[in-house]
Amino acid sequence: MDRHLILIQCKDNVGLVALISQILASHNLNITAMREFVDEQASRFFTRIDCIGNLGNEQLLYTELKDQLPGDAGITINPKSRKKIAILVTKEYHCLSDILARNSFNTLSAEVSCVIGNYNTLEQYTVQNQVPFHYISHEDKSKEAFESEIAALLTHYNIDYIVLAKFMRILSPAFIAQFTNRIINIHHSFLPAFIGARPYKQAFERGVKLIGATAHFVTNDLDEGPIIAQQTIPVNHTFGVAQMVTSGKEIEKAVLSQALKLVLEDRVFITGNKTIVFE
Repeated sequence: MDRHLILIQCKDNVGLVALISQILASHNLNITAMREFVDEQASRFFTRIDCIGNLGNEQLLYTELKDQLPGDAGITINPKSRKKIAILVTKEYHCLSDILARNSFNTLSAEVSCVIGNYNTLEQYTVQNQVPFHYISHEDKSKEAFESEIAALLTHYNIDYIVLAKFMRILSPAFIAQFTNRIINIHHSFLPAFIGARPYKQAFERGVKLIGATAHFVTNDLDEGPIIAQQTIPVNHTFGVAQMVTSGKEIEKAVLSQALKLVLEDRVFITGNKTIVFE
């Protein structure tokens, strides 16, 4: 029998789980795993359902769910299992190298379609990993022209998600609007602490005992988009800025990897400026 994945979010109501289960059973689908959550404050219902069975008419199932669930229901049946991602980089290699290694060994649940850099520092490494590299300089051109070149490439590759793997340029609202909820950034602090540039220096000057990393969706508010994953590690008074940076790179890789796994496996729902994550 075939495996199917169904994602639903809608206004909360009494009996939604029973209703959904009944509709799926009528289509000969057996639920093997069902995760659900109600955001009581927002009165929103979220569910991720794994099921097996021979689904004869996917469009008919969608129509029945849409007709019987609350009117604002968002329903996805069998989202693309292997998504296409583009990685945007500047000069730092640690996050890129981790993603490319996972891509090479087919453990990413996605295809890295291309890497785009505003410097060519990482071109040779990328090509050695058999992934196309596109050098688009930000120098001597307007921000609009720079981002238009990037957007054209992303459209050419039909990208599902964009990963900012230490891409050290702030994207404009116009660019972000083209890829709403599809841009993932790794920030080198435990947000909301130390937003913006040089967070390790900020952490050192504040004398913190923990440093961390945060993977989040990109919005117009710098480093304030919906958080996907976070981790921290302990530090102490012996850590200088350089040692914090070195230690932080390992946690940045781990957090970004975790976030990508969750997003690419369709385990993340966005609600306002928060996420529902079914790990």
